[in-house]
Amino acid sequence: MIPNFLRKAAAALIILCTAATSGTAQTPAKNLFGVERKGSAQKAAPFGSYAKGCLAGGVQLPQTGPTWQAMRLSRNRNWGHPELIDFVKKLSRKAANQPGWKGLYVGDMSQPRGGPMLSGHRSHQIGLDADIWMRPPKTLALSVNDREHISSISLRRAKGAYVNNSWTRAHHEIIKAAAKDPRVARIFVFPGAKVQMCKTAKGNRKWLRKIRPWWGHHYHFHVRLKCPKGARGCKDQAPPPPGDGCKDAENWVHDILHPKPPPPKPPKPSKPRGPLTLKDLPQQCRTVLSSR
Repeated sequence: MIPNFLRKAAAALIILCTAATSGTAQTPAKNLFGVERKGSAQKAAPFGSYAKGCLAGGVQLPQTGPTWQAMRLSRNRNWGHPELIDFVKKLSRKAANQPGWKGLYVGDMSQPRGGPMLSGHRSHQIGLDADIWMRPPKTLALSVNDREHISSISLRRAKGAYVNNSWTRAHHEIIKAAAKDPRVARIFVFPGAKVQMCKTAKGNRKWLRKIRPWWGHHYHFHVRLKCPKGARGCKDQAPPPPGDGCKDAENWVHDILHPKPPPPKPPKPSKPRGPLTLKDLPQQCRTVLSSR
């Protein structure tokens, strides 16, 4: 019987040889990772950075749980590192305690083996990112078809400078609960929401530092976990600046309300950068693809 480590080494060699002979080296990595339907048969590990990496041993968030439902199941993006799966489940239980919320509707996480996606996100590549819908779940009995067609709700007003009437204290408490989890590195949300949370936050405000204003993110908030302990191949993002970040969010709002003239367009590069290929990703991603 061939030892397991030899089989894995042979599989990795095959994919490298295939890359050299069939053009895989030039194939966009999203076309390779986007077709995988299940996680690799490996120990869970993120490799690379949030926007240039892959995920070994990805775990699937069940489509429906006691306090959550995964949305847009046709995308097959309800996968992540076990730490992310655990985080989503725990946050959904806290959300279910809020008035009018039965839990969470969970949007895109990662593909089964991470990597660049066929459409949408630049990040979400190492199984440590999740989009949480702003829509309060009134039911957790949505059908697969319902989940393809129902949409979240927007909470922004004035292009994101303010929250609208759909914003509730429950949104504040759920995002706060996410930020207070020590595993969380950042939470991205539209500027008006951050300013609103700064105005109404009471007591210890340290958790506000993790909540960062960013364009979009008014239909969902984006949670990013830190690299798990011992994950040597994982590259953390630099920590947020010191302080609660409230003044920075106010500056974002000012720029939305008083936009400056756009700067002159830079000259076009002679050779536009194409999509990421397998050679752009960490070496371990070849094995992640070949593992069965």
